[in-house]
Amino acid sequence: MENESAPLQDKVFAEDIVNAADFKFGKKVATVFDDMVNRSVPFYQEIQRMVSEIAADHAQPGTDVYDLGCSTGTTMIYMDQMVDPAIRFVGVDDSKEMLDKCDLKLKEIGFARPYHLEHADLNGDVNVSNASVTVLCLTLQFIRPLYRERILKRICDGLVPGGILILVEKILAEESRYNRDFIKYYYNMKRRHHYSEMEISQKREALENVLIPYKSSENMLLLKEAGFGHCEVFFKWYNFTGYIAQKTPSK
Repeated sequence: MENESAPLQDKVFAEDIVNAADFKFGKKVATVFDDMVNRSVPFYQEIQRMVSEIAADHAQPGTDVYDLGCSTGTTMIYMDQMVDPAIRFVGVDDSKEMLDKCDLKLKEIGFARPYHLEHADLNGDVNVSNASVTVLCLTLQFIRPLYRERILKRICDGLVPGGILILVEKILAEESRYNRDFIKYYYNMKRRHHYSEMEISQKREALENVLIPYKSSENMLLLKEAGFGHCEVFFKWYNFTGYIAQKTPSK
């Protein structure tokens, strides 16, 4: 039987597109998403391993682990290898096509732990409760700036004392001259991963109004204002950064 969830090569922007529409996580993207992120995100598999290690150290018995913007379930699959198997995972995404792909992947690998997949608008009132770990892996950048503080506050409120948020984001450099360099280095990486100039250009245009990155200092300020007591960078590659933010433990 053919593996229906096996990743296909990303060719979404391989042909000339006139008046490219804003990027959407629909069926066409869901089908090739695993190949897309592996070729588009630096050290993607290493980031997933790091997220899983951190999650394993902070997941508390009797709580849930949330993955907001879970896409095709890669982060949950990585975390499954390290997190206590009795802890339930909750995957939330605003793309039904991504959730369908996620559910298929989890079933195909015989995902044994309890889990729940939820279709919800991440710009709206996403429910997080009794969580010891919440993951936003390359997700906050797609949430409208107007709603970012609100979702971070809801996450912090939904964490148990001492719970953590693991945030991975594409960012802007603090200085514009370095920002230009970092973007150049990033596109060089995409060329090494066999994306053409047309693909790079057309995807950049499609993402322009959809993916809105912040500076690292702005993300840290958002986390503090949402109620997180301590924030630390655990990953940095040019214009990509990973943060761990902890809710203040009970005294």
